[in-house]
Amino acid sequence: MVAMAAAEPGAGEVPGAQTVRRAMAVLRLVAMGQEEGVRLSDIATMSGLSRPTVHRLLKVLIDETAVEQDPATRRYRVGDELSLLGLARAGRLPLRALAEPYLQALAAEVGDTVFLSLRHGADSVCIARHLGSQPIQVLSINVGVRRPLGASVSGIVLLAGLPPTEAERLTRGNAPRLALQQREADEVLRQVRAARRAGHAFAPQGVMPGTAAVAVPVCDAGGQVLAAISIAALRDRLDRKRLPGVLAAMHEQAALIARRHAEVQAARRRTTRREPRSSTTRREPRRQPPA
Repeated sequence: MVAMAAAEPGAGEVPGAQTVRRAMAVLRLVAMGQEEGVRLSDIATMSGLSRPTVHRLLKVLIDETAVEQDPATRRYRVGDELSLLGLARAGRLPLRALAEPYLQALAAEVGDTVFLSLRHGADSVCIARHLGSQPIQVLSINVGVRRPLGASVSGIVLLAGLPPTEAERLTRGNAPRLALQQREADEVLRQVRAARRAGHAFAPQGVMPGTAAVAVPVCDAGGQVLAAISIAALRDRLDRKRLPGVLAAMHEQAALIARRHAEVQAARRRTTRREPRSSTTRREPRRQPPA
């Protein structure tokens, strides 16, 4: 099963935890649909839950305005409540702000659309998108789009940064969702191994017909993958002649983001270690009044 944290309650499980986990799993799957929405049958297939169970959860989520249903298509989309809740932590993704000038520079240099994606559990989530100067831009995904790891070049790079056993576990778990996108787990794992060797992932056929995509990792000071930078373009703009130059530009900006991230982290550690001075006021003993 893909988005489910647990099919059955575990030992010592807090009462109601299973229902909450199932509701969160359904919400994550609904979020994948963006404006188009997701069908009830697809949510059931991807979650491993029965259709009646999914329907009951969706009904409650609709009552709470966390989910809405398109009256024409009957598809489910994220509702207003989640958007409003997200405003409470609008600055929760510091990497997006930190990386913005470097992503803009990369888009200006290569001329094509640049994306930044993070891993969240078994998914990759696009958190930034910057357009280039070319007349035709490939807007393959929107900010906020959630995909199962392995469904895109960004997901391949994020998987490649994990230990092989962890990458395989997540990919096998994502198999039902990957299948809906015509992706097989074995092929995804082959691409992950290739990306681990090459230091990037390349798809000669992108999400949209006639396009291609490439992604590189952004790593922290310890070599752990923080995010993936990807570029989507018309296929002839990522051909064999142009691709090496594009990759060099991507790696350069990824290294600059990594360096800036290390500087920010070091500054935060210094601030944390610096203890505030505590001013102690010496109290004079209270004098007893004369008898």
